[in-house]
Amino acid sequence: MMHKFIKAIALTLALVGLAGCSDNSEQAIIHQAVAIESGDECHLCGMLIKHFDGPKGEAFRKEQGSKVFKFCSTRDMFSYYLDPENKRNVSQLLVHDMSKMPWGNINDEHFIDGKTAWYVAGSSQTGAMGSTLASFSKEKDAKAFAEEFGGTVLSFKEITIETLL
Repeated sequence: MMHKFIKAIALTLALVGLAGCSDNSEQAIIHQAVAIESGDECHLCGMLIKHFDGPKGEAFRKEQGSKVFKFCSTRDMFSYYLDPENKRNVSQLLVHDMSKMPWGNINDEHFIDGKTAWYVAGSSQTGAMGSTLASFSKEKDAKAFAEEFGGTVLSFKEITIETLL
């Protein structure tokens, strides 16, 4: 009986020790998209987000909890994200899935993970202040869009500051 008790204590201590080793700051917190309201301003440029067609973006920072940073275009979102100071602190990016809605009628029910999305750069479709990146959940949808409107299909990791210029 005493042997089982000692084993139980040893197991408990081992589990507590392992739990103490986890880095809570790195645990993934999945945020839900926040609807873009008529008075919301772009975190980067300050323009009213709803005044523009095309996909929008949202970012969550590790140290800011559930506070959302909203962007009038995927281009502005990437301009913010690709700044080295921001890049290491952004925990999650969300973008609209343009395969689910027309370019001029954005629906906030169709946000997707911006880091797994596919993008089309250089298309004829414009967003806030000119060209933007069309965002899609599936590569095949991005390719179909590029066939119709031009541009280059890119994964998240392929997007650089030069892509935005």
